[in-house]
Amino acid sequence: MNLILETPRLILREMRHEDANALFEMDCNPNVHKYLWQKPVVHIDEVHAYIDMVRKQYINNGIGRFVAITKNTNELIGWTGIKFVNDHVENGNTNFYDYGYRLNEKFWNKGFATEASNAWLDYGFNQMNIQEMNAYTHAENGASNHVLQKVGFHFMEDYPDENGITWKWWLLKKLEFRNQNLEQ
Repeated sequence: MNLILETPRLILREMRHEDANALFEMDCNPNVHKYLWQKPVVHIDEVHAYIDMVRKQYINNGIGRFVAITKNTNELIGWTGIKFVNDHVENGNTNFYDYGYRLNEKFWNKGFATEASNAWLDYGFNQMNIQEMNAYTHAENGASNHVLQKVGFHFMEDYPDENGITWKWWLLKKLEFRNQNLEQ
């Protein structure tokens, strides 16, 4: 994909295999996976398989997760972005746009998730003309739930996954996003 988004502090670009080491550093950390099925990666081949999957989404769906790089240090801090979910059912839904992010722990609580989220929502609603965006988070992940609420998502409902873990289902509509940006 030729798409590159910029925020005041970040460059958001397509995920490449050269990003594998930085993504492995993030995804082998058990703290990063505390609210992600508690299954940190154990081998870099898992990261390469993930990158292949994301790159296939670029081709098939025209969008997917992108890496986030700091402008001041050129460090890869994680991934963010829009994904078209058509490969599984989540909370009874499929064929929907999902917003998500995952950051390396050393970059938590610095406002990067909010900054990237605002850029992606603007792109999704105004460039891709998406009408509705969903997100889902572990019910106990207070930080991620806060970010989604902060950028305008509305909590819709709690739902259990196949293991009985409670997740939160979020929704943001294009019209609501446009109206909240007009108010600012």
